[in-house]
Amino acid sequence: MAKAKVYMSKAITPEAVIRLYEALNVKLEGKVAVKLHSGEVGNQNFIRPDFLKPAIDHVQGTIVECNTAYEGKRNTTEAHWETMKLHGWSEIANVDIMDETDEIALPVEGGFHLKENFVGEHLKRYDSMLVLSHFKGHPMGGFGGALKNISIGIASAHGKAHIHGAGVAEHIWSADHDSFLESMADAAQSIVNFFADRIVYINIMKNMSVDCDCCAVAEDPKIGDIGILASTDPVSLDQACVDLVYASEDPGKAHLLERIESRNGVHTIEAAAKLNLGTREYELIVLE
Repeated sequence: MAKAKVYMSKAITPEAVIRLYEALNVKLEGKVAVKLHSGEVGNQNFIRPDFLKPAIDHVQGTIVECNTAYEGKRNTTEAHWETMKLHGWSEIANVDIMDETDEIALPVEGGFHLKENFVGEHLKRYDSMLVLSHFKGHPMGGFGGALKNISIGIASAHGKAHIHGAGVAEHIWSADHDSFLESMADAAQSIVNFFADRIVYINIMKNMSVDCDCCAVAEDPKIGDIGILASTDPVSLDQACVDLVYASEDPGKAHLLERIESRNGVHTIEAAAKLNLGTREYELIVLE
C-alpha cells in the first residue's frame, strides 16, 4: 500500500479546518453527516461549537452523535438532547442523535472479534461523512482520534457495549483489553466500508488531556497544542498524531504518552492496518 497523504496546519483556527478539508480535494456530496464529540457535561476540554461551525457550514452538514453506554448526561436520548442544547450544538446546526429510534447492524468482514457493528439507525440517512475528531488521551483506549470516533462514536448505546465487550455486550467492562482495542478496529472497518470514498477525517490536536471528552471530570492538558491534521486515511491520520506527540519537545508530552502506552493505544492503529483500513506509512504535508 502506497504512503497516504496527511496534511497539517500548525495554525489552530476554524479557517484552518476548512483549508485542510479543501486540501484533501474530496467534495462530500448529498446529505453530509458531521461526526464530532458533543462533550460530557462538566468536561472543560472538548472542542467548542464556535470553532467547528464554519467547517460544518462549509459542507452544509448535520451534526451526528449516538448515546453512551455509561452513566452521564448523554446516556439517554432525552439527556443527550439537553446536553446538545446546553453546549450550544443545536444552535449552530441541525443535530441528529442517530440511535434515537433504533439501531441497524453493519457487517464486519474478517474482523478480529466482531461479525457486525451496531450503529444508530439514522446513519442510513447520510450519503457522506466529515469526521471531526478531537485528538486527546482516553482512560481505556489510550487515545481518541479518528478510529475511535468512527467506531465507538458512531455505535449505538448497545453497539458501544458490544465493542467494549469484544462482541459480548454483557462483558462491557470485563473483556480482554487488547480484544476491546481490536474490536474498535473491527467496528471502524464497517464504517469505512459503508461510506467508501465518501468520508474524510480531520484531527484537532488541541486541549490534549489524558482524559476523553466523555469524562465529566477530566484532567487539564499538560502538553501544549500541536496543530490540525487531515487525511482520507484514518490509520495514517491517527498514526501521524501519535508520532507528533512523541516528536514534541514539550516535556508535558510524558503525561499523555504514559496514558497512550499504558493502555497499548497504538494497538488500535495496528489492528486497523491489518484490516486494511489504511496504512501506517504516510507523507506529512505541512501547509504554509
